[in-house]
Amino acid sequence: MNWGKWIVVAFLFFATFIGGLVTVCMRQSVNLESKEYYKEDLAYQQQLDRKSNTNALEDKPQFAMEANKKLRVTFDLFDAVEQGELVLFSPSNPGNDVKFQLGNDTTSEQVFDLTDMRGGHYKARMTWSMGGKEFYIEETIFI
Repeated sequence: MNWGKWIVVAFLFFATFIGGLVTVCMRQSVNLESKEYYKEDLAYQQQLDRKSNTNALEDKPQFAMEANKKLRVTFDLFDAVEQGELVLFSPSNPGNDVKFQLGNDTTSEQVFDLTDMRGGHYKARMTWSMGGKEFYIEETIFI
């Protein structure tokens, strides 16, 4: 038996394996949580202030999924909201993210239709301003 031949064959198998592994790794999508991740990281103190403002509220927004793929947001202070946004963030696929504008509503509930969205794990991120302050709350929901 010729050991030199088998050493060359083993090396070729190893090189092929490594080449295939590198090819597969290079084709993998490496998405950050947000396209502007680093810019958002620099403004993180503002985000902490928004969370602190929300924690100081006695009445915080409540999220509830309904059976007919509707998201109900209950918040007694919707009439005081100057402007706001609800983002449904999909950690697994940024293409599934959806944004909704919050309305200045006299009722304490707003309902968002999610029938066109793919099912799965989402983070409901709600930001709003009222009384000259900004607020932020985040909850996990499953569609």
